[in-house]
Amino acid sequence: MKTTLLLLCFQLSVLSTYPFLGAAQEAVRSNRNNESICPLDVVQAPLWVDSGLPWTFLPFNNDTVVGVSTDLNIKSSAPTRCVQSLVWKLSDSDASVGRFFVTTDGVEGNPGCRTLRNWFRIEKNRDFYNFAFCPSVCDTAKILCQDVGISGEDGILRLALSDFPVGVMFRKAADDSKIIKNAADH
Repeated sequence: MKTTLLLLCFQLSVLSTYPFLGAAQEAVRSNRNNESICPLDVVQAPLWVDSGLPWTFLPFNNDTVVGVSTDLNIKSSAPTRCVQSLVWKLSDSDASVGRFFVTTDGVEGNPGCRTLRNWFRIEKNRDFYNFAFCPSVCDTAKILCQDVGISGEDGILRLALSDFPVGVMFRKAADDSKIIKNAADH
C-alpha cells in the first residue's frame, strides 16, 4: 500500500513535558500532564524554532489518494522517548479547560466504534484546508463533530477541538530519512 507523506506548512510537532530545544534554543514545555510525558500532545511549533515533523495520512479505506471529508489516521514515524504510537487520537475532555485535545497513542487502521477517537478528516474551506473530527466509521455512536483549532493555554499552542479552525497548507515531505534524523537530534 502506498501512503502519502506530507509536511504541514504550519508546522505540527509532538511535545512532551520535557523541554524541547529548537533552532532558537528556546525551551518549550507542555505542562498539561505533569505525571507522565507520554502520550505526546500535538502542538504547533513556532516556525523559527522548528520545521515540524512529517505526517502520514492513511485513509480508512486504504485508498492511495487522500481526499477531503474522508476519515483518515494521521501519524508520524519520527523517533520519540515514548513507546506509544504517534497516531493522532482525540483525548478525553480536559475538565480544567473544557476542551478535547489532539494527542497521540491512537490505533492505526481498524475502522469502527472501538477506534472512533483515531479518525480525523481534512476539510476544504473557501481559502484553506483544515482538520476536523467527525468520524463516520461507526454507525451506532452519536458523534461529536467539530473543527480542529489551536488552544493556547500556558503559552503552548496545542491542537484541540474548536469552533475556529486553523488553516493548514500541505507540501510534500522532502527526504523522509533526513527529516526523521533531524527530529531525532532534538
